[in-house]
Amino acid sequence: MPRFVHRITKYDPADRDGHGRYVGAEDSISDHGPVEAAYLRTIAAFAEDTGIDHLVIREPEIAAWVHVRFGLEPAPDGHGLAGLFPTDLSGYHDGARVSVPVGLELVRGMLRAKGGWCRLEVEGRFTVHVGWDQYVYVSSDRPCERAIALTRTLGLFPERCEASPYDADFDEPGVQRPADEDFWARLRRSVAMRQAAMLEEGYVHNASRWHRLTEDTLDAVRARLAPRAMLTVWPDLSTDVDAVLASLPDEGPVEFVWEDGNGAVSSTTVDESEYGELAVRVAGARAATALSISLDERHPLFTAVLPDSDGVLRARWRTEPTPSDRDWTFLKTRVGSPSPTCGPSRPGRADPVPGEGRRP
Repeated sequence: MPRFVHRITKYDPADRDGHGRYVGAEDSISDHGPVEAAYLRTIAAFAEDTGIDHLVIREPEIAAWVHVRFGLEPAPDGHGLAGLFPTDLSGYHDGARVSVPVGLELVRGMLRAKGGWCRLEVEGRFTVHVGWDQYVYVSSDRPCERAIALTRTLGLFPERCEASPYDADFDEPGVQRPADEDFWARLRRSVAMRQAAMLEEGYVHNASRWHRLTEDTLDAVRARLAPRAMLTVWPDLSTDVDAVLASLPDEGPVEFVWEDGNGAVSSTTVDESEYGELAVRVAGARAATALSISLDERHPLFTAVLPDSDGVLRARWRTEPTPSDRDWTFLKTRVGSPSPTCGPSRPGRADPVPGEGRRP
């Protein structure tokens, strides 16, 4: 992390209690106006003082189903990213390079809690992290004294701190299986033996694309995967769609995956109140499956994360390891081969950092 780290907020430090919690009257949501504009001008000034002209998106995500369903505000169109990226979110992926103005618009969306979240950085030089309740953390490899002075002039409060609580260095480390040639060879064998047929492509956190594989289509699917995607391999869908519908749980959400009559594979998360609508929606489907949304009850075959074109695994996020993945890790460790490491997703905007906003 760049060593000059500042927490930027609209909260006067004089209005904090002995535990650092804000107890003043300032609202904890964006005003969509002058205060929000002050945040963006501040970040732009730090970027200018650092001497950067772009930012790199890391660990991008959209709002999870449960947050959309039970959120205080309706989910925005395009996950709050409309106008910045196409409707299929191409270009919004880990490692994507964007201009500073586009990065500022991403920050605006995060300040408004519109659905999208990501880290923005230039490796070793600059980072921007947006937390809960209008807390922004800016890190630079330069002191940025002009930007700090401007921050105060704009009515915000820059506070020097040791580190951003959203920095990737605080993610839990772990070995991640890369989607290298060994992975693809195993997937091809599994498809040929009819052990596997479904590939879940996690192109951002909380969103996936599904692909039904055959030996003839595997290479084409591989060629169009999003950079640094998280890959999860599953058994095939069931052709008895009625039986899958009949097996849905009496209560609670479930992910329903189906292939329509044209061969397109889709998924949706529903609960018992929507089963009737679901049955109408999937009428004519060729095949389907129902998956629990609980990690403990999801049982894929194996997983991996795409490395870059040079074979280096730079993505920091990791998949949930399966027994097969653990066996792979054990063998790699046993023979002493170096393994790429990365961390899981950030602490998460669903998990407030102690000291942010009004609450501990």
